[in-house]
Amino acid sequence: MTTTRYGIKDNQVRAFNKFIRVSPQKLGLVCDMVRGMPVDRAVDVLKFSKKRVAGEVLKTLLSAVANAEHNKKLPVDSLYIKEIWCGKALTMKRIMAGPRGSARPILKPFSNLTIILESGVAPSKKTAKKEEKNK
Repeated sequence: MTTTRYGIKDNQVRAFNKFIRVSPQKLGLVCDMVRGMPVDRAVDVLKFSKKRVAGEVLKTLLSAVANAEHNKKLPVDSLYIKEIWCGKALTMKRIMAGPRGSARPILKPFSNLTIILESGVAPSKKTAKKEEKNK
């Protein structure tokens, strides 16, 4: 496999979602739910999740699947989530009135989301743990 731009291989695709109006901590919980799953299973998990941000993660995942299908002509049924991570974006700072004429800060954080899909067979969690022990 040869690498192309940004260290992405020929059998990998990626998608971004920037400035999601949720904290990175809450977004990280949803990312942990679907990390390493096949795409069809991850879509089901996100559709039935009660977390509000699951809709944004689902939208980004479907965008990555469309990128794989349209741009790289990869088979959709063999895609799995190779990497998924979130990070901090900007934080809006607002002021709320406090007691005795003082001010209290309100911080409204934003997050960025990156998903990398790979075509092939997803490694199981058991084999990944065995490989870590052998190292």
